[in-house]
Amino acid sequence: METEPFFQSRVDFGHLSDALEQLRTEVGKIVVGQQEMLELIIAALLSDGHVLLEGVPGIAKTLTAKLVARTLAVDFSRIQFTPDLMPSDIVGTSIFNTKSSEFEFKRGPVFSNVVLIDEINRAPAKTQAALFEVMEERQVTVDGTTYPMTQPFVVLATQNPIDQEGTYRLPEAQLDRFMFKIEVSYPSLDEETRILMQAHARREANDPTVVQPVLSAEAVATYRARVRAVHCDDPLLRYIAQIVEATRNNSALYLGASPRASLAIMIGAKAFAAMAGRDFVTPDDIRRVVTPVLQHRILLTPEREMEGVAPKDVIKQIVEKIEVPR
Repeated sequence: METEPFFQSRVDFGHLSDALEQLRTEVGKIVVGQQEMLELIIAALLSDGHVLLEGVPGIAKTLTAKLVARTLAVDFSRIQFTPDLMPSDIVGTSIFNTKSSEFEFKRGPVFSNVVLIDEINRAPAKTQAALFEVMEERQVTVDGTTYPMTQPFVVLATQNPIDQEGTYRLPEAQLDRFMFKIEVSYPSLDEETRILMQAHARREANDPTVVQPVLSAEAVATYRARVRAVHCDDPLLRYIAQIVEATRNNSALYLGASPRASLAIMIGAKAFAAMAGRDFVTPDDIRRVVTPVLQHRILLTPEREMEGVAPKDVIKQIVEKIEVPR
């Protein structure tokens, strides 16, 4: 008599695994290393979340975002934020049509599927505020008329943490709309050597046209539905809530995370489970997304800032103190 297998996946992730492997291969044609950044961008895409990439210039933040967009058979637009950029330059404006004697709405570059915002902290507050509605509600309201965005809609934004001249700090309300904040680091010695070897072998600048689309808008929608169907046990949901609640009662923090952070951790953990071919969340999935979800949503007390403590250090201490569900 044959026995039933102990575990049988309730959701098929075979096609997703193949598609993601193709995506990594396409991006890897040009970008060397930066695997953690790429994995988190993919997880955010599957979670219907936005990403903030922070790092010094020249470490492939913008390039990786552009290449990920090229692997999707969807519309892509890039907006370079500058101090003189106006809200209408992003969302669009109403223009008077002399033939019809009526105002017509001319859509701005934010009306796309993947929107890359380069150096988001270089635009003033009123321009940054133009993103509030579209990032949260996937719609734009101009002159009393609401225009919904076409799905998928993902914002990938970059900022330089070192250069502070001519920049405007993002308010907490805007930071909270980003699912992940990814701190992009320098490549390792081996990775930088490979970068030089590839550039020397090509003897030409990076050509993004070598990257081919592997995912359609319909496929992204299908995989997002499957990610949301991933199972998460009640003890793990409580584990997430305990981590986020601990940020609100920590002496090192002036501001803790909101329930939006709890939801981001849950859906991000589901995405990583799906990327691993599982239809259930594990504690490791949760711990993997805790730092990128929380580090831009909490504020250190002035005393801890002066001591040189980083938000991710406090997050690590919080996670270590909370018992992992069995």
